[in-house]
Amino acid sequence: MAEQDTVAVVTGANRGIGLEVVRRLATRGWTVVLGSRDVERGRRAAQGLDGVVVRPLDVADAASVAALADWLRAGHGGLDVLVNNAGIHYDTGQRAATADLAVAEEALQVNVLGAWRMVVACGPLLRPGARVVNLSSGAGSFGETAGGAGVPAYSVSKAALDMLTVKLAADLRPRGVLVNAVCPGWVATDMGGVGGRPLAEGAASVLYAVDLPPDGPTGTFTRDGAPVPW
Repeated sequence: MAEQDTVAVVTGANRGIGLEVVRRLATRGWTVVLGSRDVERGRRAAQGLDGVVVRPLDVADAASVAALADWLRAGHGGLDVLVNNAGIHYDTGQRAATADLAVAEEALQVNVLGAWRMVVACGPLLRPGARVVNLSSGAGSFGETAGGAGVPAYSVSKAALDMLTVKLAADLRPRGVLVNAVCPGWVATDMGGVGGRPLAEGAASVLYAVDLPPDGPTGTFTRDGAPVPW
């Protein structure tokens, strides 16, 4: 991808891994769109970051997603990188058999359908060679969490996101668009809590998928550039 006029969108990016990815991409001279449900928080987060544009975005709201796509179409005509970072409900206090299904529904709305809405709305804008990166988790891996009882809403939503990644990769491959899922690892964020790896390391996993060559893999699930079992 050419560095001039490269446009990237990062959802849920007013804090944590999303904001760190925005920071890293902005240093490249790209136009980086910081999507945030709370625009004021987004603006505060983006202070001092050249090339960052804050836009209102609630991935659980179809009208909000459509409005962002319309803005991109009118102002930029296309999109080179979409990072589906927005995520909610690391529900450590729940068990599947007794779960609050309202929490599960919200997790699915944001973690799976939010990413799906973004790709459907922005799909026509994705330029040849574009990258779509879905922020997943080892919590959604059958290989890493077999028999685990915790975080049911989060785990189910991330497992579904992995399958969505595979389906989207197959659909968009003919256009040269690479779609991959990434687990950033346990990162010290508001959701991950203290004790995790630094933000820069989690963001590096995301940037690996952003920076894949045109003939790079698609439909994969990685952490630190290495495969994560489905």
